[in-house]
Amino acid sequence: MRGTNPVDQQPTVGILHPGSMGAAVAACAATNATTALWCEAGRSPATLARAERFALTGVATLTELLDRSDIVISLCPPAAAEDLADEVAAHHFTGVYVEANAINPERTVRIAKLLGATATVVDGGVIGSPPVGGKSPTLFLSGPVAAVTQVEALFAGTDVQTGILGTEVGKASALKLSYASFQKTSRVLVALSVGLAHAHGVDQELLQVAARRSDSYLAEPEYIAKTAARAWRWGPEMEEVADTLAAAGLPPEMLRAAASTLARWNDAKDAELTLTDALDRLAQP
Repeated sequence: MRGTNPVDQQPTVGILHPGSMGAAVAACAATNATTALWCEAGRSPATLARAERFALTGVATLTELLDRSDIVISLCPPAAAEDLADEVAAHHFTGVYVEANAINPERTVRIAKLLGATATVVDGGVIGSPPVGGKSPTLFLSGPVAAVTQVEALFAGTDVQTGILGTEVGKASALKLSYASFQKTSRVLVALSVGLAHAHGVDQELLQVAARRSDSYLAEPEYIAKTAARAWRWGPEMEEVADTLAAAGLPPEMLRAAASTLARWNDAKDAELTLTDALDRLAQP
């Protein structure tokens, strides 16, 4: 039930939950915070190891995390975003809640209304890879000016860049999904193109053709295995994009087809696959 600290004090940050993106983002936020908290209840050994790697501070319960946090960042699989917001709302959190999941703007607005009785909601959208190994994603933000300014300050001087999109909740989510509709669907199309060529024994020739065009994703077939390992997250994100397209009066079918294609890799969650492994799984209904 904690409110935000005065601006001259460093805030305490809570991350829900430390996945590959969330843990790295929280570690950056910790640069300008007193501490970065995460909730250990119900989390896997892999999550524990990741939190330890990024020097996050574990707490036993969600209640403790919310009581101690001035700013909470929600970065979880899209399907869990509203359930997680429901849990936070039940605790009457009074700080700043950064809804940074890959969900459509309508869901973001619902979450803002759900939490708005006590908390201040900032819409966030991360574009880019986790901030490790020299990578520097951008966290786009929209929402109330004072809260957006607090979140922006949290990442000052870190590998997480920030971009401000105004005061309207939903804009950051829309930008995130607009970019994802191209970036992730194009990877699905690469997998299908290489898979088709592989089935007919002309995959090397396809890659040679693609290599002549330096701007072609087809020239990066090694990314297919990475796409397969991330399909469990990307598929639901593509469904969110499809819903957003439909709400805008645009045809959603291509994105739903991409989600259906990604579903063939759902059992490859975070696996270390070879290109051949990924293509073989893609060819199995």
